[in-house]
Amino acid sequence: MKKFNDIKGFIFDLDGVISTTSNLHSKAWQEIANEVGTKWTKELANNLKGVSRMDSLNLILKSGNQNHNYMAKQKKYLTDKKNSIYLRLVNQLTPYDVLPGIKDFLESLIRNNYLIALASASKNSSEVLKRLKLTRFFPKIVDPSTLKHGKLSPDIYLEAAKLLKLNPEQCAGIDAINAANEISIGIGNKDILKQADIVFSNTEKLTLDNIKKFTTII
Repeated sequence: MKKFNDIKGFIFDLDGVISTTSNLHSKAWQEIANEVGTKWTKELANNLKGVSRMDSLNLILKSGNQNHNYMAKQKKYLTDKKNSIYLRLVNQLTPYDVLPGIKDFLESLIRNNYLIALASASKNSSEVLKRLKLTRFFPKIVDPSTLKHGKLSPDIYLEAAKLLKLNPEQCAGIDAINAANEISIGIGNKDILKQADIVFSNTEKLTLDNIKKFTTII
């Protein structure tokens, strides 16, 4: 039994919750895919979401039957190049790229004394927050390079709870996974996010009052 009244902190993902940055990653990876001769498809783009930089490159190379043609040094060059392209795109972000309702929601959490952490697989999350002018809301940010397992495991959410000095069950994860034993809140299609405890169709509906309607969740 998970109770909303037990929540002391909120853990956020970045892409699709705070801002849609996946399109920036896709643009950068598409340039790399073109360079290595891999056909860029919607399926490939979707498979790269939430995946580490090197793992993403390996998926691109595998998709183009190129995985045996690149040595470690060449792969490092390509991932560094992708990151440079991505950062160039990130530099174009402004506060207007924050998804609707998110800043108001963050301010309401601060007013109500909730702790906040960011759990993003992106190593550039601090720079993204800076461009969006949201840094002050996230004093705690998980460093994904310190984790043994990537986003498919609950490690990043457990680490976020640890940074907040809370037990996992005291946290609500925005787009989090249930394996961390947190209240999971998904943003998007409820048929796709059927495993989430709570699902809102868009970020504008993400408010404390709406979440409180689900006081007791089984």
